[in-house]
Amino acid sequence: MKDIMEPWRTAIATSDETHIWIRGYDVTALMTRAGFTDTIFLLHQGRLPSAGERRLLDAILVAVADHGAGAPSCATARLAASGNRQSLSAAIAAGILAIGDEHGGAGSACMELIARGLERTGQEETSVHDAAKRIAEEVRAAKKRLPGMGHRKHTTDPRTAVLFAMAREAGVAAKGVAFMEALEQEVRELIRPLPINIDGALAAVLYDLGFPPPFGKLVFIIGRVAGLTAEVAEEYAREKAMRIHIPVNYDGAPPREF
Repeated sequence: MKDIMEPWRTAIATSDETHIWIRGYDVTALMTRAGFTDTIFLLHQGRLPSAGERRLLDAILVAVADHGAGAPSCATARLAASGNRQSLSAAIAAGILAIGDEHGGAGSACMELIARGLERTGQEETSVHDAAKRIAEEVRAAKKRLPGMGHRKHTTDPRTAVLFAMAREAGVAAKGVAFMEALEQEVRELIRPLPINIDGALAAVLYDLGFPPPFGKLVFIIGRVAGLTAEVAEEYAREKAMRIHIPVNYDGAPPREF
């Protein structure tokens, strides 16, 4: 009879009495000869990055680390920290749980959009610009938002040009970057000027680095945890417990007899 308790399978990490290996590399070697960004790349790609790939992933992690205390993840973490002074992990976890499709998920959605657009170039033997134009037309007809484009504050996201320049310098920029730049141009002509934001930039670069679409959200989580730890630490150190009071306007039924 087959054992119903089959062992878990993993190709990520293992250990014995005296060693720990990550993707086959001894952790002590990684500690002395690699960095944290190298290890993140190794964990997800199964190989160590080149110097250029490391700089790109490092830049992405810096770019998403913190956008201010009002961002949903940071605000949620600080709210939890204000009401729970006994658990750092609970406050950090609360911030992570605020990350989803609407906050932190645009990178992943944009990677899927890039993949769909570039798939058309192969199936329909069309150019990147033609594929981008088709996507822009479909979005305009459906009156949907484009992930990775536009910004509430910035007319031009300052991080995009930096990341694309780094990708070109590292020899990484390829079809992903080309598609997003073509899409930005087509959207400007067909809809209105919408700059490529950091989500669109990291999506293009991660696509060209060979990461799958879910990593667009995962990299946001990895980078944002650094910011959440700082936000929660500051909340504990500088603010009083229960100091966050959210304005609430009641618009329900008036007082009435039972």
